Amino acid sequence: MAEKKGYVATTKFLIASPTKVRPVANVVKTKSCSEAMAILDVMPQKGARLISGTLKSAVANALNKNKQLDEDMLYIKEIRIDEGPRLKRVWFRGRGRADQLLKRMCHITVVVDEKAGK
Repeated sequence: MAEKKGYVATTKFLIASPTKVRPVANVVKTKSCSEAMAILDVMPQKGARLISGTLKSAVANALNKNKQLDEDMLYIKEIRIDEGPRLKRVWFRGRGRADQLLKRMCHITVVVDEKAGK
């Protein structure tokens, strides 16, 4: 198995629907990390806050592994929003009936890498 180049951070079991988080991820895909953090800070969606935390972790992983890296040279190589398990809850309705309420979870994976040229 070939080793993937880049520095990875994964956050799992976040209670947020993957379909709501993916559009936020598409906005910052392939941008530089500093630019992506600025965009995520002003977005009102919950997914922006969740992706921001994972991105900070990926940047910290990159800077700790390679001391010569400059934070301005990092960019988002890959960002993936995968579906996690679903919490199933009972939602009581009228006339003694019940429905099932699904609380969806997602896993966020961010891969950052250094830009090729200086």
